[in-house]
Amino acid sequence: MAEPSESASSGRVLIAQLRDAAPERYAIIRRVTLVGAAVDLTLAIGKIGGGFAAHSQSLVADGVHSLSDLVTDLLVLLAARLARAKPDADHPYGHERIETAATVALGVVLILIGAGIAFDALWRLFHPEALQIPAWWAMAIAAISVGFKEGVYHYTIRAARRFRSKLLEANAWHARSDAASSIVVIVGVGGALLGLGYLDAIAAVVVAWMIGRMGYRLARQSVEELIDTGLEPEQVESIRAALMQIDGVRDLHMLRTRQMGPKSLVDVHILLDDPRLSVSEGHQISETARAELIRQFHDVEDVTVHIDPEDDEEVAQGRDLGLRGEVEARLGAAWSDVPEAEAIRRITLHYLDGRIQVEVELPLELALGTGAAEPIRQRFEQAARKDPDVSEVRVLFG
Repeated sequence: MAEPSESASSGRVLIAQLRDAAPERYAIIRRVTLVGAAVDLTLAIGKIGGGFAAHSQSLVADGVHSLSDLVTDLLVLLAARLARAKPDADHPYGHERIETAATVALGVVLILIGAGIAFDALWRLFHPEALQIPAWWAMAIAAISVGFKEGVYHYTIRAARRFRSKLLEANAWHARSDAASSIVVIVGVGGALLGLGYLDAIAAVVVAWMIGRMGYRLARQSVEELIDTGLEPEQVESIRAALMQIDGVRDLHMLRTRQMGPKSLVDVHILLDDPRLSVSEGHQISETARAELIRQFHDVEDVTVHIDPEDDEEVAQGRDLGLRGEVEARLGAAWSDVPEAEAIRRITLHYLDGRIQVEVELPLELALGTGAAEPIRQRFEQAARKDPDVSEVRVLFG
């Protein structure tokens, strides 16, 4: 594992890189989607026109499918533009979940497309008289469509995986669904020319099931993200293992994760080896833990670390013990008859096991006389016993 200083530095660099990549991410999504939209428009015109000319109802329907892709392309562009907005007062975590919501919509569109294709195919399967004998070159138009749409799919899916965009992934599968419907056209036209018109319907049902299944998967994953479903158990365990390697960490609990667009967020309570560490050292451990997770897990963009001196799931909490001002006032009253109380340099409070442990720092010269230190300790300890919230008093000389 990298040294803490290196981890913190590399973690900060990764955060900066993620933020700097936001404009590039939008630019790539925009370019990929515009290329797909241009292909969709060209193919829609060619398939609808060619379908009418070739007397192929399936090719006309396929052209309408391509035309519907333009609507989803516009949805992708709009969602990606809105999602790239920087965090603001109303959306402190950013706007990435606009993409998530749009992905749900695209998943539903894929399900509806699959259902529509299946319904039409089943109707034609039981009404063979509705079939027409198309011209052979309708297959050529459909084959060209398959090639272009499959190319758009691969072009889009690469960008989706690079920038971890479920919205772009959904649009990629939408492109593939158009390619699949064109394959159905090829099978249907070929079958019709050979006198086997029912092949069109059977192939369409299979493709419709594939499209609907993919739409369901994308919609389900995005809905899970919207309701803050945690990361996969394997990834959570990897995060736990990485945190346990941090120097000073004894245990951890309340490890919570969630997904927000392309980034993952982590919340965790860390239990320290030494409950008496200074605030600054505890903060350093928490910052090191945060940076280490960001360094090791590229999806993790932010980590919130809560430092616990003891396990607050098992130990009674002292939420009613009062803060420093109140505690010092009570101790001052209890020590009013202790002469050395006027020489106190510092009081340190440790809230442990549901009570308060007190450390009192006094000047070293008060303990220089033979046997002088012990009576002083006893006076402070005995006087503090009057306060039921105080479990221990330690007197230090320095």
